[in-house]
Amino acid sequence: MNLEARVGEALRRSKLTLALAESCTGGLIASMITDVPGSSEYFLASLVTYDDRAKVSLLGVREDTLKANGAVSEATAREMASGARRATGADVGLSATGIAGPGGATPVKPVGLVHFALDVRGEVTADKVIFQGDRLAVKALAARHALEMLLARLG
Repeated sequence: MNLEARVGEALRRSKLTLALAESCTGGLIASMITDVPGSSEYFLASLVTYDDRAKVSLLGVREDTLKANGAVSEATAREMASGARRATGADVGLSATGIAGPGGATPVKPVGLVHFALDVRGEVTADKVIFQGDRLAVKALAARHALEMLLARLG
C-alpha cells in the first residue's frame, strides 16, 4: 500500500477529516490524496495560498505574523494549518510553505527550506526540512514529507 493510501486508511480508521493549506507544493499534496479512490470520505479541501494576500484572506494568517516572520516560517505554517482546519470545519489541517527555487532564497532561508504544520483538533505541531534538488524535486519531497508527518501523527 502506498503512502497516500496508508494516510487515507489512517484518516478513515480515526474518523478524521482533512484540509490542506499549500503554498510551495502548489496543490501536489491534494493531488496525491485524491489519487486514492474513496478519498472523498475524509478529504474536504485544499487551499493553495501561494500569495500572502490569500494566506491572510482565506486562512486568517495574521499580517503581523507575515511581517515579523515571512511566509516561509514556522509561525506562518502553524497559522496556515489552523486556518485550513477552521475554514473548512475539518478535524485536521496540514500545511506546507517553503522555497522551491530556483529563486527566492536568502542566506537564512535557502532554496529547499520548507516549514510544515499539523493541526489536529487544535493541537498544533510543526516541522522544518531543507530538501535538496531542483524545483520539482523539492515540491515532490515536501508533499511526501507532509503526508509522512500526518501518518506519523495518526499512528
